[in-house]
Amino acid sequence: MTRLSRGLCGALFGLCLSAPVAFADDFTVGAVTVSHPWARATPGGAQNGAAYLTVTETGAEADRLVKAATPAAQKAELHVHLMEDGVMKMRPVEDIDVPPAAPVELKPGGLHIMLLGLTAPLKEGDSFPLTLTFAKAGEITVPVHIEGVAASMPHGAMEMHGDMNMGGQMMMKKQ
Repeated sequence: MTRLSRGLCGALFGLCLSAPVAFADDFTVGAVTVSHPWARATPGGAQNGAAYLTVTETGAEADRLVKAATPAAQKAELHVHLMEDGVMKMRPVEDIDVPPAAPVELKPGGLHIMLLGLTAPLKEGDSFPLTLTFAKAGEITVPVHIEGVAASMPHGAMEMHGDMNMGGQMMMKKQ
């Protein structure tokens, strides 16, 4: 290896160390793709948290997200924020419809997975497994990356979201 190539390799290695960490973003089970699973960090004494992600049905038939589970919390529930009589409220939902070719975004202020009884605080930079069960596609476990306390979306997702159709956000059944 020449001195120039050693120097170039060293510079590239240094650049890689200083670049943000990239995480695998898409996970597939059957015709369902789960993208950008993430959560916000929680303050030390917080008992609850939330997980967010985007679900896309790539097949011709709709599916439904029917269950979530994680060892990071005693219970994981599918939830929605809704406006009722001028007051924002959070409610559990039985399931979340995933129509074909219309991504459904679980995000702050909308549909989300509520993590009740956290087993430990969610710390920025860490991750935890989340198992999702779909009515047709079956079960998949995805790693949920923990972002900062004030994050509004997963790191690096801004350029990927663009003007994506978020239609399907209110397609659920109340429990």
